Amino acid sequence: MPVRGARRRGAGRRSAAALGSALALLAALSHPADAAAHDMLTIGITQFPATLNPDIDAMAAKSYVLGMAVRPFTVYDAGWRLDCLLCTRLPTIANGLAMPIALKDGKKGIDLTYTIRPDAKWGDGVPVTTDDVVFTYRVGRNPQSAVTAADLYRHITKIDVKDKHTFTLHLDKLTFDYAAIDDFVLLPAHLERAAFADPAQYRIRSRYNTDPTNPGLYDGPYRISQVATGSYIVLTRNPYWAGPPPHFRRITVRAIENTAALEANLLSSTIDMVAGELGPPLDEALAFERQHGSQFDMIYKPGLIFEHVDLNLARPALADRRVREALLLGSDRAAISQSLFAGRQPVADSFMSPLDSGYTKDIPHYRYDPVKAKALLEAAGWHAAGGGIRRNAAGQPLSFVLKTTAGDHTRELVEQVLQSEWRQIGVDIRIKNEPARVLFGDSLPHRDFDMAMYAWISAPDSVPRSIFDSTEIPDAANGYSGQNDTGFKSAEMDRLIEATETELDPAKRKALWAAMQRLYAIQLPSLPLYFRSNVFILPKWLKGVAPTGNQYPTTLWITDWQPQ
Repeated sequence: MPVRGARRRGAGRRSAAALGSALALLAALSHPADAAAHDMLTIGITQFPATLNPDIDAMAAKSYVLGMAVRPFTVYDAGWRLDCLLCTRLPTIANGLAMPIALKDGKKGIDLTYTIRPDAKWGDGVPVTTDDVVFTYRVGRNPQSAVTAADLYRHITKIDVKDKHTFTLHLDKLTFDYAAIDDFVLLPAHLERAAFADPAQYRIRSRYNTDPTNPGLYDGPYRISQVATGSYIVLTRNPYWAGPPPHFRRITVRAIENTAALEANLLSSTIDMVAGELGPPLDEALAFERQHGSQFDMIYKPGLIFEHVDLNLARPALADRRVREALLLGSDRAAISQSLFAGRQPVADSFMSPLDSGYTKDIPHYRYDPVKAKALLEAAGWHAAGGGIRRNAAGQPLSFVLKTTAGDHTRELVEQVLQSEWRQIGVDIRIKNEPARVLFGDSLPHRDFDMAMYAWISAPDSVPRSIFDSTEIPDAANGYSGQNDTGFKSAEMDRLIEATETELDPAKRKALWAAMQRLYAIQLPSLPLYFRSNVFILPKWLKGVAPTGNQYPTTLWITDWQPQ
């Protein structure tokens, strides 16, 4: 399941006086310079989580914070290898913990046996057991629960419990990445069972929302001990954590909405570091390094980060593929990449990064061609009219609202470029930006948008079922849990997704990947912009931070971070 990588949000630039007051207040709350021994760490990010429930909403800010407080069963590490965090051993066919089975319909399924680490405990001392596994499965299977990874739970037909720590998942599909159950993140049954009494209200009544500092919600090295909504989250050591001891007594994660303010906080030592997963865009980071790079360690990490513009295909004009192609032809993406990022963020022609093994160049490529864009709009019935904005036969203007994460200076610049370029081909664009928790928690899942610019952050070779499969369109029936926000429907894409997931031969799978990318590039349910890099700005005394380049944040390995 890809994570929404809308990295920066905010409410515009503050005045110098207001910014100074804000800095003084933050410094009074927690100033890293006061911790001479570096037993405290303050991290700046540009987004605040819409929820802390690990199984609801796919949002980068939540993943970053919970990386220190929650242990998934499996994740991809910085070497893009699948690794166990909560389990003791990855099931494989070779070690006998993964057993392919023949199903009645002639298809293949698989039985996967996992063992929870026997020393795993929730932050209130209650052991993590298979009772939590069974409860989490119940939540995931219920269509009203709004769990994001609903597809995973649909394919788990049942769970056999061997004892308090060992269980077997029975899946009705054998996939090439069968051992990766990254999205099966446990919920504490002893706390969440009561909140799930009414599944339709679970999203609201979950203790991750109503009581987020309850220590029993967390089983990682840290527990969340303070939450100031929209401002900061404080994590302290989990005394029941049995893994490698974390080095910091307290970690504060501050959501600083504007990237200029983020840099000011860093230079004033109000924060120690900026998380690359939710930090400044490349252009701002390059400018920062030129002025202040000698004071910090800066890591540039290209990753599986796909910046794009989602198009709501329920809008009649956008449902016409000719209009979608015209919009792409009418945007000079190469010039945007060169002027803002010195060409270091390559233009995207599909959803799949060149860093992925399934990537192909053999797809349609759309170079800037406003003349062809105008011809396509004419053919689609949108004709030149007074004021420069095209209209159809009914006199309706070709006009859309474009949204992105508020406070992201680079995205706001890109919006303005697109607005200007699209006006030149006769398309009116009105900009209406929103805080990330609103855009991702409300507008996108409820499909309340015309166009939305943000990024997907994926795992290696992540099959895009959640964002392109026709069954993943969010609506009231699935609790708005799907991630196909464009409303894209394609029987061929559905077939390719299914075939790719179940193809075990890497060479044949690569051909399916290529077909999927070609279909995307032809249909254009969204407008690809570029593949992004993350920039980590770290204090020189902090070591052990290893960017992954994928959707799994560095904080999952927080116990490797240490002051030197």
